[in-house]
Amino acid sequence: MKKIGICLAGGGARGIAHIGVLKALEQENIRPDYVSGASMGAIVGAMYADGLSTERMMEALLETKIYKLFTFGVPWDGLTELKYLKKMLKKYISATRFEDLEKKLFVAISNLNTGQAEIHSIGELYQIILASACIPLIFKPIEIGKYTYVDGGLLNNLPVEPLLDISEVIIGVNVNGNNILSKENWNLKTIAERSFDLVMWTNASHNLKKCHIIIEPSETTKHNLFDFAAAKQIYQYGYDEAKRLMPEILKLV
Repeated sequence: MKKIGICLAGGGARGIAHIGVLKALEQENIRPDYVSGASMGAIVGAMYADGLSTERMMEALLETKIYKLFTFGVPWDGLTELKYLKKMLKKYISATRFEDLEKKLFVAISNLNTGQAEIHSIGELYQIILASACIPLIFKPIEIGKYTYVDGGLLNNLPVEPLLDISEVIIGVNVNGNNILSKENWNLKTIAERSFDLVMWTNASHNLKKCHIIIEPSETTKHNLFDFAAAKQIYQYGYDEAKRLMPEILKLV
């Protein structure tokens, strides 16, 4: 089988669809050699690269009620810290450094100081994952060295770049299709969500063209970034779309 890279986009709760995709691939004995991700894609990617089964990934999300990590609310008394996510990472991911993972992992983060996207694949793992999932204006930015970082999806929501030279086949999984909203009850919450959706879609669109195949479950757009209560349904969207495209995937690999 060819060397396979898989790139997992960020998207909050929608990123649970990645687990369904990985399950469908696993059933065909397709196990990507390299993983790249941003935000929720980085969380799922890290669990996969550490050797967790798809069943265990879902258990981890459901057991820890990961929706607590991303509950939307205006932080009038200060931005929320990602302590709960760090606790979950330590509980379920045994590796503490990128080098300890079973598979090569690349994680996108956004540097607030330089205004540049960065992709990390060596060194301390947890802080990079936290930074990649650090949604602006909701969570406190993560300090790493002399710089401050936020969500990788802000600047590079589909970090395919590190996979280009090492993968013979690249599978891109995008969970943020650009749906058209005919009517919306606009308020601070919905405007913030829609704005972040558009940012993620725009910066991912050019990287989608670099993938050999794109798995893009359209149903994920029915759910907002924080709809973790629909985890099982979102998982199914990813699984079903990957199964639909499996004949094409099998031809490639």
